[in-house]
Amino acid sequence: MRQSSARAGGVPALFASALATDPVRPLLTYYDDATGERTELTAEALAGWVARTANLLVHGCGLGIGARAAVLLPPHWQTAAVLLGTWSAGVSVSFHGTATAGLPRLGPGVEEPFDVTYAALGRIDDWLDHVPEAAHRFVLGFAPDAAPLGEPPAGYRDYLTEVRRHDPNLRPYVPLRPDDPASVDGTSYADWGRLARGMADEVFGLHPGDRVLVDAAAHEHPVKWLLAPLAAGATVVLCANLDPATVQRRSRAERVTRVL
Repeated sequence: MRQSSARAGGVPALFASALATDPVRPLLTYYDDATGERTELTAEALAGWVARTANLLVHGCGLGIGARAAVLLPPHWQTAAVLLGTWSAGVSVSFHGTATAGLPRLGPGVEEPFDVTYAALGRIDDWLDHVPEAAHRFVLGFAPDAAPLGEPPAGYRDYLTEVRRHDPNLRPYVPLRPDDPASVDGTSYADWGRLARGMADEVFGLHPGDRVLVDAAAHEHPVKWLLAPLAAGATVVLCANLDPATVQRRSRAERVTRVL
């Protein structure tokens, strides 16, 4: 069977392959059962947010290959845009999700200043003394319908307000090499691609065309809820605050083929 470019390449080739395969299929559907939100993005719609984010970094912040980003965000469709856009700009990423204050999982070198930080509004107080120093700090409130913040906390800019100022159709060309670092611990784009494909094949058993229901609380790391499904050619139904009693009903409604 012929390998897709997602299976042959690394990050961000995984998303590029999903976009090329079918730009109008629902690629990422996000539920928050606490607020009643349901947001569905096609590959093409997510690509617009990814391009805006990359342009925000490249043209708005003057960042590119060699820059470092700290991402302190939970699984969310906006987090997908942040991660994929940051990688598309050639900026290496450190992950951190919903865990309590401190950044032990960011890997080596976290004591060095970062160039950009993305933080969740609800956790800023917890993280205040632990967010890496950065010239550019963006906050995400994750309001339903992508509503911007009225007034961001001091020292932060609202991600949604800033990112909407950039062209979703302008895809900045950043010549990434497979061995360029995708995360600040030195893990390369090719390495993350291999890890995602291994996770998809050997851990989750995902296949092209699968529609995967993901409990965000159980699979916080983006290699699980984002990169592995992309590597497999699958689509994602990402659920925050998921009640176990809802899984079967949600699976039927969304025609889910796999539950993580």
